[in-house]
Amino acid sequence: MNRVLMLARKEIIQLLRDRRLLPLLFIAPLIQLILFGYVVQTEVKHIGVVLVDSDRTAESRIIAEKFTNAGYFEIVRRVNSESEVPELIRADKATLGVILPKGYQSDIKSGRVAEVMLVLDGSDANAGVQAQQYAMGIIAARSQELMGRRMEAMSAIAPKVSSVEPRVRVWYNPDLKSVNYMVPGLIGMIITLITMIITSVAIVKERERGTLEQLIVTPIKRWELLMGKVLPFVAIAFIEIGLIVGIGVWWFGVPFRGNIFLLLALCIAFLFTTVGQGLFVSTISRTQHQAQMTAWFFMMPSMMLSGFIFPIENMPKVIQVLTYVIPLRYFLVIVRGIFLKGVGMAALWDQVLILSLLGILIFGVSVLRFQKRFAD
Repeated sequence: MNRVLMLARKEIIQLLRDRRLLPLLFIAPLIQLILFGYVVQTEVKHIGVVLVDSDRTAESRIIAEKFTNAGYFEIVRRVNSESEVPELIRADKATLGVILPKGYQSDIKSGRVAEVMLVLDGSDANAGVQAQQYAMGIIAARSQELMGRRMEAMSAIAPKVSSVEPRVRVWYNPDLKSVNYMVPGLIGMIITLITMIITSVAIVKERERGTLEQLIVTPIKRWELLMGKVLPFVAIAFIEIGLIVGIGVWWFGVPFRGNIFLLLALCIAFLFTTVGQGLFVSTISRTQHQAQMTAWFFMMPSMMLSGFIFPIENMPKVIQVLTYVIPLRYFLVIVRGIFLKGVGMAALWDQVLILSLLGILIFGVSVLRFQKRFAD
């Protein structure tokens, strides 16, 4: 064990002396955290709206004010003709056109269906879909108000008229903040970044210098060599986890409802997969540049298919099948469950089991390939 600790000490000294690698270990994760915390937002706000009020009545002004006060929209232009709406959307001045036709108020007062036309810019599918949902919500709320007013008027005649009214409660993330969803997921992304890329680069760098072969011919056993190379990166990964949890809770206000020791323990299972992938990359790369590019090749599917940004349920069925071999998929369920829901092993045992099996498989295959590479 003393030889393992000496190798780990040697690796830490090399890391501290590497002016290119050190910023990647500590500055890059903080930049990622800031970007995902402040910039990457799933909800869309400040949606530009062009308004056409052909009715110019009290009712049309009410619906226009609801769009203004909703917090999601900004009235960028009020025009008199419907023909001006496509021009403004084509010029990227607005994302949504709201057209209130003439006779809007009279249709409401006479009990007919009053129509509101929505014209959406579909070039940005995400913004277009959310703008549609927000607009439909505003119109539905106004319709509910008018229906309630009519029901109150009828209650004097028919007091037993029934209605259904929703009561909505959002658990675990009441304000539906995307930062509460993103920050816990960053633990998995940053662990992957550090352990996979840095492990592969560090080992390949030793091979480039010729020092790795020198270590192999010494009395040091191969498992001691692997442990000495891997332990520093595992320690750094746990330091990064502490930074993310601390900044996420104290700076971004993300609630932490679970057991921190359970989270750290389950991070070890995930580390087997990322360290294993880093070892595998080191066996198929000859230069540091190749190792970095190959590691990114492994990271991109993890980011895209794990559910970190895009919901797995929205993916095609064939792609959903591929996500079952992505370790980050299971770790995200674990970390978000502990972070936001405060669940324990009773709720996570199936995810932990699959993640552990994947970790043992990936790490075992990578170690065998690493040993074979230097036994030849």
